[in-house]
Amino acid sequence: MEFIDKVKTLIKADGFFDPSATVSIARSPGRLDLMGGNDDYTGGLVFESTIRESTWAAAQLRTDELIVLKNQTASEAGWQGDLTIPYADLRDEETVKTFVNSSPSIRWTAYVLGTFLYLKKKFPAHTKLGISVYMESTVPLNRGVSSSAAIEVAVMKAAASVYNIPLEGVELALACQWVENVIADSACGIMDQIAVVAGKEGCILPLVCQPCLPEPLIQLPADLQIWGIDSGVSHQVSGIEYEAARAAAFMGYKMICDLEKIEVKLEEGNDIERYTDKNWNGYLANLSASVFHEKYENQLPINLSSTEYLSKHNLHVDPYTPLKEGVVYHVRDNTRYAVEENYRVQLFSELSRGASLAPTKRAFKLMGELMYQSHYAYTECGLGAKATDYIVELFRQEGAKNGIYGAKITGGGAGGTVAILAEKSASAVVKRVFDQYAKSGMGEPYLFEGSSDGADTFGIVKI
Repeated sequence: MEFIDKVKTLIKADGFFDPSATVSIARSPGRLDLMGGNDDYTGGLVFESTIRESTWAAAQLRTDELIVLKNQTASEAGWQGDLTIPYADLRDEETVKTFVNSSPSIRWTAYVLGTFLYLKKKFPAHTKLGISVYMESTVPLNRGVSSSAAIEVAVMKAAASVYNIPLEGVELALACQWVENVIADSACGIMDQIAVVAGKEGCILPLVCQPCLPEPLIQLPADLQIWGIDSGVSHQVSGIEYEAARAAAFMGYKMICDLEKIEVKLEEGNDIERYTDKNWNGYLANLSASVFHEKYENQLPINLSSTEYLSKHNLHVDPYTPLKEGVVYHVRDNTRYAVEENYRVQLFSELSRGASLAPTKRAFKLMGELMYQSHYAYTECGLGAKATDYIVELFRQEGAKNGIYGAKITGGGAGGTVAILAEKSASAVVKRVFDQYAKSGMGEPYLFEGSSDGADTFGIVKI
């Protein structure tokens, strides 16, 4: 493998790594969000696939107390890819956040230095020595395929290995979500981290995000394949569209609790803060679609400002999306999305399980229809984008007659990547649509095809 060969060069010739000590190598892929993109933070079921593109991290203990980073991909992007900082300078969350935000060229280090702060806080007896880490990535940035989760997981897994800390599965994913929420100030749910940790080549991972309950992997039906087309339009989980959509869902949740006079309180003992209640355990996904439509939908405002909300409901129950003046929150649409998307994903999941055993075109068409419904629900939430809408419409026009069953925007929306569900024999159709979009001038596209093993299945390679 090219990365492992590069690490051997760094040991023998470059001098970055000490030839007398072991180097641990981890690999984490990006992910495609097939269904459930924005219902992870409201406790919904999500349906995730890994991609071939990945982030690699190689780590080695030092004899001093320095953290030495070398990120080839960051350097190639024009950022400061080489950095040395004393471990002692990672004192607390605010210190690290102040440092990583001091310059745009080192903003990427939030996902790495946050990892070391987490390990220092949780495992102080193991983290008395410094560490050298070399990184490379082929996961496109800000395209809705979890480039941030890939670097968090790869670095966390490699670092845990050299510090002799057992960290894998849900525990590894939750640790990396903490880094993203608390240090990187990105209000993501858990789906990105667990997908790239627990995914497997050729399989789909269903996950109930309460907070992280992976279900058995589902083998994709033999006739089907998943592709992704990056629209070339940048997506950011820290962007205002995503934050506003997420905040609006939590506003709707609190309003429903207030209607029922149900107390909402901060749950104790969690690294990742969240609010809960006695009826729905803090998750809109636990509210059935029929009950929502019957009792609550028409009692929620279509739009609301932060001032209007706080004057009546006092408390915003999402610690990671501060309400902002001047933002119009689409409360009804985003609350409805949280409830309905969970229902759509559950249907999609059960259809997929059945189709993996007894595939039928009817099942494939129904799965595709659910994807189209999910895509257009993003627009209602304020998370649509002209480029991704255009790609989806091109695939819809091709239709099942040409082996195309469904397409939808992935992840946080507002740009990024479109996931496509199609017959394996439709590869030429997918590439034709890719070329058609490329000629539109709306963005510089990238084609994702194939999947790969997640970080836990790949494991650790030691040199």
